[in-house]
Amino acid sequence: MSFTSGSRWSDVVLASGAAAISRCGDFMAATALVIALQERGAGSAAVAAVLIAAMVPPVVLARWTGRLADRVDSRLILVTAGLVQSAVCLALAYASGTVAIVALLAVLGCGLALTQPTLAALLPAMVRAEDLPRASAIQQTANSIGLLVAPALAGVLVGQFGLRLPLLVDALTYLAIAGAGLVIRTRRGARTGAAEGTVPAPAFRLRSDPLLWAMTVLIGAVIAVVAGVNVGEVFLVRGELHASATAFGLLSALWLASMMIGSWLTAGRRLSDGRLGIALLITITACCAVVAACAVVPAAGWLVPLFAIGGATNGGMSVAANVLLSRRVPAGARGRAFARYGAVGNAASVVGFLLGGALLAVLPVRVLFAGAGLLGVVVAAALAVPLVRAAIADRAPAAPPTPPPGSAAASPASPAPTSRSS
Repeated sequence: MSFTSGSRWSDVVLASGAAAISRCGDFMAATALVIALQERGAGSAAVAAVLIAAMVPPVVLARWTGRLADRVDSRLILVTAGLVQSAVCLALAYASGTVAIVALLAVLGCGLALTQPTLAALLPAMVRAEDLPRASAIQQTANSIGLLVAPALAGVLVGQFGLRLPLLVDALTYLAIAGAGLVIRTRRGARTGAAEGTVPAPAFRLRSDPLLWAMTVLIGAVIAVVAGVNVGEVFLVRGELHASATAFGLLSALWLASMMIGSWLTAGRRLSDGRLGIALLITITACCAVVAACAVVPAAGWLVPLFAIGGATNGGMSVAANVLLSRRVPAGARGRAFARYGAVGNAASVVGFLLGGALLAVLPVRVLFAGAGLLGVVVAAALAVPLVRAAIADRAPAAPPTPPPGSAAASPASPAPTSRSS
């Protein structure tokens, strides 16, 4: 599937770092907006709109943004989108009405719909096939660090300076995307002359690959069922278990930190595609079981081992999915594949959030956790048959053969130096 002949770790670090900085800024801005809206007396509908606004464009626009990510110079996309998003975020810092805020967040989501598949498709072009799990773990680690830092930054900045400063900082983080676009040597897209763009983009559909299709359906279905617990988490930890705000923050951080561990554990194992599919099924099922177990704990301290296990399985699942997509999708179609895979995840998350909010209005939070976790296990079991069948039938090696230097798979615009993500 057209990997480079030598791994460019500097590009991996630059791309992962820029994406993590931007993600940190987005999460910080969203947290700051929620805090500010709550202080202004805005209702739950306004808060939900803020949380969902940026998630809708990647779902609606996936068909077009994926094609752009495959056909347009990745440098042009990252620099242009980064600068435009920075300008939009600057306008957001001076917006006052809820409608204007939601509209600007939706515009930011349009940029994310383009930059996310572009960066995701660049990663496999930066490294050799055998180095892809490690590159995916680096990306996942950077992303988790960004998400760990964001809530604390939002709380401090809003508490000390109000809403505008966090949004101005978020505008600066988008410049990291533009800057990375300028300095990353690896490029893809039909106009770059890079290897992936020297031939017409191949026709590809996730549905055409049984293993990828089973994986995508499984992940989307489980997210739709389980994501609602994110809405109820604060009510479980602080309301039912009477833990402090500090404990709630530490538990959230523990999940993210454990994701890093899980991603590296997965990256350290040389697994064939079929075995990666089985590993993904196991980690998803374990993660759902952890969610169900959270419903019966008598005290917040019992959540520590559960969150550690849940975060680790979450991180392992993410790396396995990224590696499978990168290995099995033709190089010239990776932008479309990652855009559509991301659209499934975002759509499922929106459904989960809406269901969680609605169910919390009529059900105790423990029932929500137990029901979501157990239903997630049932869904995973129900979809295990097609995934396991596809995994057993798959005969792909652990890593596709590396093309020799100078072949069409190596980018002439980016000679590879001698020599993980998420």
